[in-house]
Amino acid sequence: MDFPHDRVARCQRLSLRRRWRREQLPLNKSRDEWRKLVSPEAYKVLFEEGTERASSSPLNEEKRAGTYICAACNQPLFDSAHKYESGTGWPSFWQPIAGAVGTSTDFKLIYPRTEYHCSRCGGHQGHVFNDGPKPTGKRYCNNGVALAFVVQGASLPALRT
Repeated sequence: MDFPHDRVARCQRLSLRRRWRREQLPLNKSRDEWRKLVSPEAYKVLFEEGTERASSSPLNEEKRAGTYICAACNQPLFDSAHKYESGTGWPSFWQPIAGAVGTSTDFKLIYPRTEYHCSRCGGHQGHVFNDGPKPTGKRYCNNGVALAFVVQGASLPALRT
């Protein structure tokens, strides 16, 4: 049986794990530094693990070939060849670029979910579900405000330092 104090302890362990994870990231800026670099909407999603309103991102309609990068640090996260229309209202991908994202368990709802974040800056991107298309069966459901799109042929921006 799961008692309330067990859930509190689990949340405290999760908080410590997230703090440790952030300290281990290749790019570890303060909250104030990130606030100066991204929009308030992006900050809320990336560093407070918020969720943008469904169907609010112009990236839902983006069909061109290119690369989706982290809106905070500019690390490439997804290739447009792995994007698909999931019908959820958020940009969805069936596979990230190798090594680009990390995962953790999110207990914000009644049931645990798998949250994923940029492996370089720790910025929250979205959640991964097991209802995606072949070949992975995964749906990386991304907040559009946490991404930027670079059309194929254009230079990727330098990684933030």
